[in-house]
Amino acid sequence: MSNVLTRTFADIRKALLKKEELALVDVREEAPFAEAHPLFAANIPLSKLELEVYSRIPRLDTAVTVYDNGEGLAQIAAQRLQDLGYVNVGLLEGGLEGWRRAGGELFIDVNVPSKAFGELVESQRHTPSLAAEEVQALLDSEADVVVLDARRFDEYQTMSIPTGISVPGAELVLRARELAPDPTTRIIVNCAGRTRSIIGTQSLINSGIPNPVSALRNGTIGWTLAGQQLQHGQSRRFAPTSEEHRHVAAQDARRVADKALVGRATLADLQRWQQESTRSTYLFDVRTPEEFEQGHLPTARSTPGGQLVQETDHFASVRGARLVLVDDDGVRANMSASWLSQLGWEVHVLDDVQPAHFSEKGTWQAPVPAPRQAEEISPDTLAEWLTHGDSVVLDFTSSANYVKRHIPGAWWALRGQLREALVNVPEAERYVLTCGSSQLARLAVADVEALTGKPVFLLKGGTASWVAAQLPLEDGESHLASPRIDRYRRPYEGTDSPREAMQAYLDWEYGLVAQLARDATHGFFVI
Repeated sequence: MSNVLTRTFADIRKALLKKEELALVDVREEAPFAEAHPLFAANIPLSKLELEVYSRIPRLDTAVTVYDNGEGLAQIAAQRLQDLGYVNVGLLEGGLEGWRRAGGELFIDVNVPSKAFGELVESQRHTPSLAAEEVQALLDSEADVVVLDARRFDEYQTMSIPTGISVPGAELVLRARELAPDPTTRIIVNCAGRTRSIIGTQSLINSGIPNPVSALRNGTIGWTLAGQQLQHGQSRRFAPTSEEHRHVAAQDARRVADKALVGRATLADLQRWQQESTRSTYLFDVRTPEEFEQGHLPTARSTPGGQLVQETDHFASVRGARLVLVDDDGVRANMSASWLSQLGWEVHVLDDVQPAHFSEKGTWQAPVPAPRQAEEISPDTLAEWLTHGDSVVLDFTSSANYVKRHIPGAWWALRGQLREALVNVPEAERYVLTCGSSQLARLAVADVEALTGKPVFLLKGGTASWVAAQLPLEDGESHLASPRIDRYRRPYEGTDSPREAMQAYLDWEYGLVAQLARDATHGFFVI
């Protein structure tokens, strides 16, 4: 491994305080990452490094520092990053333990900068909120109230507050007047826990909407802990916004953005910034995914504004980088940018975009390295091989996808723990690798060959092609060769989290403001 520096806790802290660009990357899987990590660490697991890193760390000479917790993953990650063309890669001295020993604050959970910021906003602005019991009483008495759910639509569909309408975070200021045209109608904003309802409520207040607005205190967690019933499978969504309401919302959003010191930019500025070799510039389209697919700027990434503010570390993994936001209405980009600026980012909104500029169609495609060579076989060939009993299928999809459906007899494995996984898998004459599309599985072919000494094949088109061929499927945790640590189970997800976990999560969120003060690197401000 060539020229891998060591960087200390003091080096990272100094760069953060000077607002220099840096990427501090935790290469463990998400579950161990969620147990302890520095505030501005970005989680890019070794298993998926090649598929995620180019979009998350776009400039190859960014100061990238990788760490683990003694598992030996960081050295492999550093080598891989160098192979991918990154020229300023370092290891964190002592890894996670070194950070702790040097006095660095450690945080649990995921998307912590945004969650901690939400708590800071509530503590400084005294964002109004109502307890679950109070909201239930309003609904029971058929009061003039509208409940707006600020999460992603798929989260809303899983579970929602009775009467709730899906209005993801960045849409609130644009849509609220349409949904509550009478200024005396009370608006209640909810999410699953706290952050998105606080930010959503405060967005409406900051924009100057005349309606009384409150957050549902503690979201669907608070509702469940109060013993109240959630709805499931709902599909109420916001309707199109009138030109009049859009115009008012655009003026409001621009005023908020100016107060938050958001920069203004033109397409010429963007072009110049994208050619700079010394700064990273991210271009985020904060409209809905459906609007993005109908037409967007070349090189833009689809990041609906509410999720961009909630999961900034996932999209912009270089702290200190420049963010450029675009929409077609002047509301969603300005409101999202107002929060990102308060979160300590240099952020600009594109002002001179015309419909003709949205020339690209379709979904966003992550930039990835050129695919490695692998011998591919069809689903029918695999089905025939499996009848002989001398082939083993290794599935590298997410564990959640594997449990939902997989090829009968397939073993689930984490690519980042391949050596350990293969110990649990029966020996075979040949191995066939798959995942949803085979994009990730392809990266594991050479390693499985080296570790087993046997022929290794790739299922062409992945498990999706097996499903399309209408071949049999299994579900459940039938053959786990690796522990299911690829995803941290959030206590506010789904409908079966233990009450203790929900309460512990809320208690943790209440303590974030004190943790931020101890860490003292955040650079947040609240307007």
